[in-house]
Amino acid sequence: MSYEWILFDLDETLFDFKMSEARALAYVISSLNLDPEDAGIIDCYNRINKGLWKELEQGFINSTDLKVERFRRFCQEQKLEEDAQIVSDRYIQSLSEHSYVFEGALELLQYLKDNGYRIAAVTNGIKQVQFGRLNRSALKDFFEAVIVSEDTGFQKPQPGIFEHAFTQIGSNEKEKMLMVGDSLTSDIQGGNNIGIDTCWYNPDRLPNPTGIVPTYEIHKLDELKSVLQRGKAKART
Repeated sequence: MSYEWILFDLDETLFDFKMSEARALAYVISSLNLDPEDAGIIDCYNRINKGLWKELEQGFINSTDLKVERFRRFCQEQKLEEDAQIVSDRYIQSLSEHSYVFEGALELLQYLKDNGYRIAAVTNGIKQVQFGRLNRSALKDFFEAVIVSEDTGFQKPQPGIFEHAFTQIGSNEKEKMLMVGDSLTSDIQGGNNIGIDTCWYNPDRLPNPTGIVPTYEIHKLDELKSVLQRGKAKART
């Protein structure tokens, strides 16, 4: 298969979101006069946040409510009388200012551009955060379109976010698109749902017990090049 469009997830595919999150969370925890090195406090937030993002994927909550609800629940569990909206705003601003690109991401996007591929991002998340980090990075000029779930009202794996992406990039030729991402339940299931090929970026070589089947699997970003080269060769035969 010869692809024209490469649709990338951002967090944990091109950007080290875990590092950005850790730095922003430490800042917020400190601002609440809590110990940012207390594993129990961090685990409390991560448990609440992870659960709410699962609810978002399933359509049980929207991203606007999620931003505040996670800190409302966190403050409640930590017995803090804080305004969750203020805490959320503080966190979002800090998160948008921390941008860390994975090794090899810039080189991969440059290779794709030099070889005529068109690049877009399809990402779950909050607009302020995603654009804030993207615009602070060396990757910002490679994307012809950046589709963020908060803007669309849909999130991966829902087909609606991909339909919005097709409108933004001006193409619905699904056979010429490849979705690349680290999440089986979000990126790969989303691509499968809308009928485009998928590439699971699995740097830790995790097992896949889900039954969600990607078209390809890679363990390093650089390996996407050989996937695309094989696709071109196959298309010529």
